[in-house]
Amino acid sequence: MSDAMRKLQTKIGVGADGQFGPNTARSIASHYGLSPERGAHLLGQASHESGNFKRSRENLNYSWKGLMNTWPTRFKTEAEAREYHRQPSKIARKVYLREELGNETEDDAENFIGRGWLQLTGKANYRSFASDMGVPAVLTDPSLVEEEYAFETAQWFFHKHRLFDLADEGIEEQTIKKITKKINGGYHGLDDRINKTKKIYRWLMDA
Repeated sequence: MSDAMRKLQTKIGVGADGQFGPNTARSIASHYGLSPERGAHLLGQASHESGNFKRSRENLNYSWKGLMNTWPTRFKTEAEAREYHRQPSKIARKVYLREELGNETEDDAENFIGRGWLQLTGKANYRSFASDMGVPAVLTDPSLVEEEYAFETAQWFFHKHRLFDLADEGIEEQTIKKITKKINGGYHGLDDRINKTKKIYRWLMDA
């Protein structure tokens, strides 16, 4: 587990063993005032995106083949992709220097990579989170999102994109599919997201 889970457990007043299970799920839902439906959708999606809460920082250590598969429009030839092979900083500066992300410089692109359990990405999103949540420090120290605010950024994303409204519809597979599309842009890992959401919902309903 990442230290992000331990820090969250400390916030909500349970043993900080870094493990995620029924007691931690219930304590999170209670601490943040989440209904079983909202808690299940948020934690189910976050669990999938973070590899069961083990990752809170994007891994950009791509091979040249991985680069071509992931960003085919940015790495159109093997020769170009090989220039970035296993160079995370250089990769970030190429793929995230985009106006829609609010990254104005190569340093922005490198610093404001995906962090948190739903991978907050881009200076514009960090700035919006900082403003909405009153935590300006993340703009000067983006690494705070990896551990200190890993859960809060996921919760913020759900609020920002009205995903809690969808969560209120219930935990039917169609609802999970709609939320997945909003987060992923597609349906990658849908079966795992469904399984995790439904399992966590059972935990919360047993409280």
